[in-house]
Amino acid sequence: MAELSLLESVNLALHHEMTEDSNVIVLGEDVGDNGGVFRATVGLKEKFGCKRVIDSPLAEALIGGVTVGMASQGLRPVAEFQFQGFVFPAMEHLVCHAARMRNRTRGRLTCPAVFRAPFGGGIHAPEHHSESVEALFAHIPGLKVVIPSSPQRAYGLLLASIRSNDPVMFFEPKRIYRTVKSEVADDGKALPLDTCFTLRKGRDITLVTWGACVVESLQAATELSHQGIEVEVIDVASIKPLDMATIYSSLEKTGRLLVVHEAAQTCGVGAEILARTAEHAMCLLKAPPRRITGMDTVMPYYRNEEYFMVQEEDIIRAAKELTEGWK
Repeated sequence: MAELSLLESVNLALHHEMTEDSNVIVLGEDVGDNGGVFRATVGLKEKFGCKRVIDSPLAEALIGGVTVGMASQGLRPVAEFQFQGFVFPAMEHLVCHAARMRNRTRGRLTCPAVFRAPFGGGIHAPEHHSESVEALFAHIPGLKVVIPSSPQRAYGLLLASIRSNDPVMFFEPKRIYRTVKSEVADDGKALPLDTCFTLRKGRDITLVTWGACVVESLQAATELSHQGIEVEVIDVASIKPLDMATIYSSLEKTGRLLVVHEAAQTCGVGAEILARTAEHAMCLLKAPPRRITGMDTVMPYYRNEEYFMVQEEDIIRAAKELTEGWK
């Protein structure tokens, strides 16, 4: 197996599905000749041609509309938005058409489309390049929302997303595009789109996270282990649908819940996880659940970016408060 980065795993999954299924089409700004802004689609045009790898104008609304049209007529398009913050011009097509296609036609038509976008901060990018607004899309009935946090999961989850008969928002944490590497087998095996992944076992705290924050969460868990606190780390991976069963099962052991995400706190996915826990698993808790999140403000420019981003020490401090303050 080759050792790949998360970015290379995305590319590998696209190559695999385009080879296996001639209905898979890739489109977006600069996806052909330049391989996309982060080079995620490099090599695709040379292998599959300009009819299946389409360079679009700089028009996100057009990308959204054309993708929905392709998907409704039997193709399986994978559209790339250069950054999550650029998706908003296409919201009419995503919310009013892609998400409603199956319902509107009573199942006669579906929308098997994937909308890819890098998201999150940490690369010193300017405005509209560092958003983390996954909760916005998770609120829309009919859309699936998937966020990989490792090369293996990027490969398997993207395969599953392309094979899905309903639209998937596939958000890639660009901060770890190239920094996280592992062995990936190009075996065509998809991962489930409705399952959390338990990355580390523990007895004291259930730490739920996703995206780039998985890195800091695992680092914090290692440090806490040296201090006698064993943290179970769960990568949500699928924001929608949300696998709460795995989280509840972990809470049966730990009794303490800590949710970590980069997005702003108010109305974030962390709030949904805490609300469902309060409704259905309150009796499992030994302490009030906690969130470590980004701030309720616009992502600052790069000199102040670190003040917005979740740090390892923030997680360690919250975990110790959860255990030491609530024996």
